[in-house]
Amino acid sequence: MKKLVILSGAGISKESGIDTFRDADGMWQEYDPRELASTDALKNNPKRVLEFYNMRRKKMWDANPNAAHIALLDLEEKYDVTIITQNVDDLHERAGTLNTIHLHGELSKVRSMDNPDEPIEVEKGADVCLGDLGEDGSQLRPHIVLFGEPVPKMAEAIDKVKKADIFIVVGTSLQVYPAAELIDFVPENSEVYIIDPDIPNVNRKGKMYFIKEKATVGLTKLILDLLA
Repeated sequence: MKKLVILSGAGISKESGIDTFRDADGMWQEYDPRELASTDALKNNPKRVLEFYNMRRKKMWDANPNAAHIALLDLEEKYDVTIITQNVDDLHERAGTLNTIHLHGELSKVRSMDNPDEPIEVEKGADVCLGDLGEDGSQLRPHIVLFGEPVPKMAEAIDKVKKADIFIVVGTSLQVYPAAELIDFVPENSEVYIIDPDIPNVNRKGKMYFIKEKATVGLTKLILDLLA
């Protein structure tokens, strides 16, 4: 069974109503990431950081997987599929995907300040507030990779990409590092498909295919071809 690896970004969840970050109408046009999503922000104003992620978590709970999330399930009938996502929402999982690597953490989880290795699920509808403590007695924080923190899942993701027979990029402009570097680890003889309304500039030799469509349309077209 061929190994198929998908790198998904904010564009795939945008069609479910979840805001992107870097688009012209993205969140970083309204909010300053240094004040809400950085290690300094967590240290200096943890209450504000917790409130920001409570707001984002509610938007995630109100959203539903779209046709692109669901269409990816069909690939599992023919391929050994791994989804590597830059997204922190749980829409891939709610669509039924079996194997997902979250590079930037998971919005549905929190962890204690002193123990990053044991995240816990947030009960749907609940807020996480200053004074909410983990079992070790330290403050709970979002299970999110903040600006200024390493990406702990990167090594696992690279290992998957190195073994990919087919690599699909969907909903990401390949501008967020280190995630954007994953395409450099795809074997030269493997097929690479990039789906995005704005095709990024990719300097790579080998089999490259570009589908200039939004996620739902482009994935539907590609999956039909891959399952033929």
